Amino acid sequence: MSLLEAIIFGIVQGLSEFLPISSTAHIVITQLVFGYSFPGLAFEIFLHIASVFAVVFYFWKDVWNVTGGFLRFILKRKKEDRLMFFFGLYIIIATVITGGLGYVFSDAVGDGMKSPAIIAGALTLTGFALIFIERFHKTGSRTPENMNSLDAVIIGLGQTLAVLPGISRSGSTLVVSLLRGLDRETAVRYSFLLAIPVILGSTVLGINDVSPEMMHYIGPVNLIVSFIVTFFFSVIGIVWLIDFLKKSKLIYFAAYCFALAAFVFFYIDPATIIDI
Repeated sequence: MSLLEAIIFGIVQGLSEFLPISSTAHIVITQLVFGYSFPGLAFEIFLHIASVFAVVFYFWKDVWNVTGGFLRFILKRKKEDRLMFFFGLYIIIATVITGGLGYVFSDAVGDGMKSPAIIAGALTLTGFALIFIERFHKTGSRTPENMNSLDAVIIGLGQTLAVLPGISRSGSTLVVSLLRGLDRETAVRYSFLLAIPVILGSTVLGINDVSPEMMHYIGPVNLIVSFIVTFFFSVIGIVWLIDFLKKSKLIYFAAYCFALAAFVFFYIDPATIIDI
């Protein structure tokens, strides 16, 4: 891998991780374009960790408040910490469901599921879901104070769909959160904070894929550069998405998903399968 390619992979991962357009699909497509086949999930997980750092960096106050409130309520049972305790609990519930089902289905999502045809189909499904939530569903007004355990369970189930490349994790959590009647600010905040334990959990599961061969294949300098670039562009993606959703519609992301699906279906070799 060249330094330029490492930068490109970092930009692609950083910008696509938190937008409802599937970062996994973009990484796979980028591999197809450059003709790479990374062994295992190690490189993708490595870039995901950089994205997690970006979330913690941007939402550090929320992370601090939720973590602190959760622990203080357990230890001291103070009324003022009750909201943060339950918000943290809902993050844990959704994470356990996503992690458990993701682990069960991880073996089923093999090479065949990462073919261009599957990616194109999943991107199309993501596009239709975004159109539905934007055009045919009334925006809710529920805030963290109104959330419950059933919300966490259903959102966790929705997030599990992102095991399929082309189904966006952020997109699925946003759509399901909005379907549950959460307002946009709560849905976005919950989706971002939920990314932290989910991605860290996938890192633990994929740690066996880290090998000297992978380090040699990519190169230590390229790994460091791609990590830094991913972090930087993940922050840009977070800031841009939050600002975008205040003024614009998810339907624009749906149009992008349709266009990308068409590109994958018509211009990527249907027989190509990438093992990442």
